[in-house]
Amino acid sequence: MYRREEVLSYCQEEDVSFIRLVFCDLAGRQKNISILPSELERAFEYGISFDASAIDGFTDEVKSDLFLIPDPSTLSVVPWRSVQDRVIMMFCNIYHPDGTPFCRDSRMLLKKAVEFAKERGVSCSFGSEFEFYLFETDENGYPTRTPLDRAGYMDSTPEDRGENVRRNICLTLSEMGIQPESSHHEEGPGQNEIDFRYGDTLTAADNAVIFKSVAQNIAMQDGLYADFSPKPLARESGNGLHINVSVKSSQEKNVQDPFIEGVLRSMREITAYLNTMPQSYLRLGEKKAPRYITWSSENRSQLIRIPAAKGEYRRFELRSPDPMTNPYLAYALILYAGMEGVQNNYRLRKPLDENLFKAAPAVTSQLDVLPATLEEARLCAAQSELIKRYMPEILIG
Repeated sequence: MYRREEVLSYCQEEDVSFIRLVFCDLAGRQKNISILPSELERAFEYGISFDASAIDGFTDEVKSDLFLIPDPSTLSVVPWRSVQDRVIMMFCNIYHPDGTPFCRDSRMLLKKAVEFAKERGVSCSFGSEFEFYLFETDENGYPTRTPLDRAGYMDSTPEDRGENVRRNICLTLSEMGIQPESSHHEEGPGQNEIDFRYGDTLTAADNAVIFKSVAQNIAMQDGLYADFSPKPLARESGNGLHINVSVKSSQEKNVQDPFIEGVLRSMREITAYLNTMPQSYLRLGEKKAPRYITWSSENRSQLIRIPAAKGEYRRFELRSPDPMTNPYLAYALILYAGMEGVQNNYRLRKPLDENLFKAAPAVTSQLDVLPATLEEARLCAAQSELIKRYMPEILIG
């Protein structure tokens, strides 16, 4: 981890020519301002101003000045730029002109959620599994709906034509200090998956943002388009973002069970933030994407499953989110929902060890179900006591 003075020294010693100051809007889209190294000390001391009224979901024109102050611990090199034209990036904290934190800075909201859990003796690690399609582009560089290949799950070359792209993505991430765990071809034509081992919550969210940017840049270099939308092809598998969570107590209690129950009870309230697009709801309930609010061990037809793992690798996997979510908000809401279960000592409901994609209506009719549309999900979120209590800044209303 770098400190402020170390970043300033690094820029001088490594001939850095450009610095990207990165943040996200509420939808999780990466935004950035670029500055020269000569402006970096001012950025650390006072921040770099920007027009927040131009960022969706931030502020209106009346009080539109906000400031970005880089977090030196997040420094990474942008490796697809030349050594002679070295570019670095840092995530930023967002402040008002008077120095108070901006309440809709989603990265700051996640920090608060992590601290909330820590104060109550609970720590979590997060890891993500990203699915995305690789599409060919037209003569103008715009994406088509022609997949790169027609390969299937875990196929290899020559059927799998995305192997080199995945490898270049993983190697680029490794150069940036981010270690992917594995990669493979997924079920859909041109569909790929890259998985990350769990790490501390904030770093995992930062890495999720970086990963999407890297994947899209590497794909573009190969004349391709990396599509993270939840349902790019109507008749094929959708793109999921499976979120793995490891929960530990400083008092060595079993907090995972009540944490999982807290998440299950809050799922209808937080789904609008985990599945943010109308097409998100075309994915849910088909081709291994869950519809019902249930859990089980190993079973991939469930909303939450506990993979076959032991010791430090024990975790639960939430399978409904898709890659268009804002990872900072998603992780924060999962933390608060889980902590509701821990604080109230919720008893984990019984597992449902049945394939819900083939279950009879007599079984499924008795189950709680995820919202069927974005409109329904937004209505649930607008009425959410959980969000009103912990994150009123993002309340839909």
